[in-house]
Order: sequence, then C-alpha cells, then structure tokens
Amino acid sequence: MFAVIETGGKQYRVSEGDCIRVERLDASLGEQVEFDRVLLVGGEEQLITKEAQLKAARVIGRVTEQDRAAKIIGFKFKRRKGYKRKWGHRQYFTGVAILEIKA
Repeated sequence: MFAVIETGGKQYRVSEGDCIRVERLDASLGEQVEFDRVLLVGGEEQLITKEAQLKAARVIGRVTEQDRAAKIIGFKFKRRKGYKRKWGHRQYFTGVAILEIKA
C-alpha cells in the first residue's frame, strides 16, 4: 500500500517503512506526526482518489532526525565588471519514518 502526501509545499509518495526528509516540522525526536493532507491512496488493485474517502485517510510517522542538509553554494558573477558574490545555505529538514497508512 502506498500514499501520496503533501507537506511543506511538496508532495511525497510513501509506503510503510519508508524514511523521508520533509521540510522542518515542529516535533521532537521520537515523536509521532500525522499527515492529514493525503492526495491519493493505492494498494495492489485499488486506488482511492475520492475526496470524501481521502479526508478520513491519515499517514502516521515517527520523527527520526532534526538536522540541516548539505551546504548549497550560490554564486553570482558579471564578466568584465569585477563583480562576484558567493554565499552558502543549509536547509533545515526533518527525517520521518512512515509507520502506518490509514485509508
């Protein structure tokens, strides 16, 4: 069984046992989180896309890590003008292990 969830403005296809990295959530390590924005639930032969059924669907996960991703380097350059600008950015993320999909 799999589900498509939305969190942090992005969509993720998840199954039970998956570990995903999502935008930072307000939850501590080991805490359970519930994703209620379920867009689709599918199984071996069934596919649930009706809004009424999806409103009751939930995906339960456990927070496994709170960290920052690898550094991304930004660089601007204009030739022959002596202009260079370099900066770095590390995005916060939350690691979530998917425990259960309730349809």
